Amino acid sequence: MTTPEEQPPEPQPPVGGAEHTDRVFRSHAGIGSGALLLGLVGWLCVDAILAGEGRTPWLALAALILVVPLTVAFTLRPAVYAGQDRLRVRNPFRVVALPWGQVAALRSGYSNEVLTRSGAKYQLWAIPVSLRQRKSAARQEARATAARAAEREGRSDHAGRGGRGGLTARGLGGFGGLGGSSGPVSEGPVRSGGDRAMDDLRELWESREKAESAQGEVSVRWAWEILGPALAGAVVLGILLAVG
Repeated sequence: MTTPEEQPPEPQPPVGGAEHTDRVFRSHAGIGSGALLLGLVGWLCVDAILAGEGRTPWLALAALILVVPLTVAFTLRPAVYAGQDRLRVRNPFRVVALPWGQVAALRSGYSNEVLTRSGAKYQLWAIPVSLRQRKSAARQEARATAARAAEREGRSDHAGRGGRGGLTARGLGGFGGLGGSSGPVSEGPVRSGGDRAMDDLRELWESREKAESAQGEVSVRWAWEILGPALAGAVVLGILLAVG
């Protein structure tokens, strides 16, 4: 399962260069952790199936059928597809298709969510919130603001004294010299990866929400390809445990 401390998702470039191909947001940390968990579970269960005795191979097989779909659901499966006409959210157990005209808000708090005009709310599992990254971005923004203020002050001081033949701040090695910044200071705000992804979604929503092709109804589909095997594994495992 993804955690608040994982790396933020990054939008993947369109495949084939198509102009209107959906932008895809996924959690790289979730994919990595899912691959590791699947490898560990597969190794343990296959070893138990091949080397176990009595009921052990059957219990291991039932556990494998239960755990693998759940691991895929919470790590590899989540994705957000942002197209010109709709937002498609693939969560662990559901796929939600929302035309931009039906989106009421994209909200970021302790989780990233999309709200519809009918009042429904859906969490964006593929774009997790990292409080650590938000704090780090806030510290970077504070340092960048201080650096910009110092640079403006240095330029003002340079302009005031340069006309009188005085020494400039750069001549003393202040800005761009000893202990100073050697490059330009970014003028844009510093944002965490998840917040940048939400900014991109909001920008696309605001530009497309009134488009005629972006109207329609919200559709929700249950992921039976995940729920079916997981339920079957849970039933088999429960029967084996009950029989003793």
